[in-house]
Amino acid sequence: MTDTKQSKTIAGYIKQAWRDLLSIYYTNTPAWRWMKSGALFFMAFFLWTGSSVLLSVKPGWTFLHYSMAYGFVLILWGPLTHLVIVPLTIRLRRTAKHPLVRKTAINSGRLNITVFLLLVVLVGTFAPGTIMLGFSPSDGGDGGEPNVGGDVVCEFNDAISCHVEDAQGIDHVVVVSGGEVIATADEPPFEVEFDRDDVAETRTGPEFQVQFRDENDKILRRFIRTVPEPSG
Repeated sequence: MTDTKQSKTIAGYIKQAWRDLLSIYYTNTPAWRWMKSGALFFMAFFLWTGSSVLLSVKPGWTFLHYSMAYGFVLILWGPLTHLVIVPLTIRLRRTAKHPLVRKTAINSGRLNITVFLLLVVLVGTFAPGTIMLGFSPSDGGDGGEPNVGGDVVCEFNDAISCHVEDAQGIDHVVVVSGGEVIATADEPPFEVEFDRDDVAETRTGPEFQVQFRDENDKILRRFIRTVPEPSG
């Protein structure tokens, strides 16, 4: 009997929490719309950028693709939901006469979260290059190397070749894939060449890092590159 009462109590708390969440979700005053949109925007931005930075340090942590995708999609989806979808849904619930429109409005919350999560899964699985490269920052060791710089330029043919343009403050360059060093260069323009077969496969495709290092072999900056499919 006690276990049954406890189960009912827990279920009651869960239902009440869900009702409270829905009441916040559907609160539709202008102040609440902007407050919810702003809070979701900043949370999404920090989740996206934080996941991207961590992924650049730990490229093997592919589960971060989904937290990064969640943040990326939420940046747009959060404001869209609370500035457009929720107000429209509330209006349609009151005014819609067509049964299908009215039913859709009643179930809009479930539909909205379903579409949102589907987008997150798709973006996280396929990880578009705009997200991966735009937020895969080159990290600068202890942050005290203001004169370290250079642009990594790669050509993807039967063999892959890369070099560094405008190199500054670099002692040598190391190419790493799957935790293994596959190429090195000690002199400007730090040209390296290696086979496609040397590049390790990841969830987003064959991927390697070009690392700028100092004379003590300390990583100053790193750049992540994904190998495209051969043309033709």
